[in-house]
Amino acid sequence: MQDKRDMTIKELAKDCRTIEDVHTMLKDLFRDTIQQLFEAEMDDHLGYTKHSTDGDHSGNSRNGYSKKTLKTKFGNTEIRVPRDRNGEFEPHIVKKHETTTNGLEEQIIALYAKGMSTRDIEEHMKDLYGIDVSPAMVSKVTDKIMPMVAEWQCRPLDRVYPIVFLDAIHFKVRQENRIVNKAAYSVLGISMSGHKDILGIWIGEHESASFWLNVCTDLKSRGVEDILIACKDGLAGFSEAINAAFPRTQIQLCVIHQIRNSMKYVPFKEEKAVLADLKKVYQALTLEEAESVQCSHR
Repeated sequence: MQDKRDMTIKELAKDCRTIEDVHTMLKDLFRDTIQQLFEAEMDDHLGYTKHSTDGDHSGNSRNGYSKKTLKTKFGNTEIRVPRDRNGEFEPHIVKKHETTTNGLEEQIIALYAKGMSTRDIEEHMKDLYGIDVSPAMVSKVTDKIMPMVAEWQCRPLDRVYPIVFLDAIHFKVRQENRIVNKAAYSVLGISMSGHKDILGIWIGEHESASFWLNVCTDLKSRGVEDILIACKDGLAGFSEAINAAFPRTQIQLCVIHQIRNSMKYVPFKEEKAVLADLKKVYQALTLEEAESVQCSHR
């Protein structure tokens, strides 16, 4: 693959405006990951990495690529299958004469979603290949993919973001034969040019203000100097955590959380009317316009 072919998630997100754009992004991610796995397989087959000067290369070597078109859930994808001079290389990830992936993309996306630990990779590679994969093979695959993840996690950010949304999603995962709760901390920023960008995703045991302080500190270390408005939920200590890293940031409670809090005191039969009024309030351009909204349910 040509140098710098793997685009960062930030660059990909800027180009996404529709569902079709998202599918295209996932299609590219799937193709590039398949290519990395092919390279790892060839490294394992030959016993040395590409461009390596170590070891005995006289027995066999790389011999270019052959093109293949795969049918995936995202459409047809063209891949390049590496060849060796002895014609002995048999890819396992997509076997010869196979033209469909049979759900392979879901498995690869799961590699990213599960954090890319050696144990997780080994488990998923067994599902992908249908064979037992050696730890050395797992390490080769991890070495190929981890730089892509690390580059995205540590990429520099803009100096100023007018609006940043901070939220956590709670989910259950299997860990050491137990089902445990996890929190995925996500930060979505609106850039000065108006583009949405996921600034980062962090995994914690549960949502807490102290962990959010670590998240804000990480944003600051990656180049963020100021956030004008931070939208967050009502977690105790959340505002203090944000202001500890960005003291001039104005805190705004997320509109969705404000509406949910308001609806706790509304009888069920009046919910639709109240929601219609609240929509007008939050869509108002000025405070005066919001205060002038007439309540239709009265």
